[in-house]
Amino acid sequence: MKKTAFLFPGQASQYVGMARDLFENFHSVRRLFRTASDIVGYDLADVCFNGPEDKLKQTIYTQPAVFVHSCAIVMILKQNDAVPDAAAGHSLGEYSALVCSGALSFKEAMKAVALRSSEMQKDCDDNPGAMAAVIGMDFETVEEILKKVAGKVVSANYNSPGQVVISGETTAVEEACIRLKESGARRALTIPVGGAYHSPLMDRSAGIVSAYIDGSLDFGRFEFPVYSNVSSKPVTLAGDFKKLLSKQISSPVLWHPIVSNMFDDGVRRFVEIGPGKVLQGLAGKSVDDSEIDGIDTFEQLDSFLKERVLSA
Repeated sequence: MKKTAFLFPGQASQYVGMARDLFENFHSVRRLFRTASDIVGYDLADVCFNGPEDKLKQTIYTQPAVFVHSCAIVMILKQNDAVPDAAAGHSLGEYSALVCSGALSFKEAMKAVALRSSEMQKDCDDNPGAMAAVIGMDFETVEEILKKVAGKVVSANYNSPGQVVISGETTAVEEACIRLKESGARRALTIPVGGAYHSPLMDRSAGIVSAYIDGSLDFGRFEFPVYSNVSSKPVTLAGDFKKLLSKQISSPVLWHPIVSNMFDDGVRRFVEIGPGKVLQGLAGKSVDDSEIDGIDTFEQLDSFLKERVLSA
């Protein structure tokens, strides 16, 4: 029997109006939003549904919005006994994956995401930096070229074969783009983001979040493996994942290795849980002979649950 993995998106998947239909159709989702709003200290539903876009794309709002949207879907799926064989989340999405696995409660994870988003926003404001997408060059070659660039610039995301995102100081990223294109990259273009995520410009917030994870985040038992951003390997032990999660902000997201390892472990269906289709696109570039779909809206959730009933 083919295995199913749930994939959870991070920043850049948000959109104004996200989760509104889930909120309108489920009392439990409305309660989830109220709980989240109490923790973050503002009306999260209002930001999700009404934006404006410039506000929603700020890290301090984006991360809680994407996280709660994903967790709302997870909650309904679990109420209908729809549980995957494995999970993974892209950066922020790792917290959603841990909630899905049972390793973290929603409240525990929400508190961590609130701190993470707030502290990373401060670094975005104080050290704006830049990020760029590199197309048509493998991860190892990008790494070698970045070593020759003056200033702070690192590989932030290994997203798919031939797609690497770099991050760091603006001048260093610009120089890196020139060098990468001269060395054979098909494209190397800066992307509009709020900060230099997964780079040394986030060292301050990374330290604060790491200390919080080490000292305050209580893990429970994993119901199934969660593949770590830092190691790309499946993990089921709380102590092991805690150490990896504490390194996450300052480490590259090994997304392509995660999806490839899932495939090698027998996963043949990948379902993105939460807003957008970013991870569906990356999975399609990483593996063949697999079903790839997503659950974002109430309609998609309803269709997924009906499909399960018909195939049971």
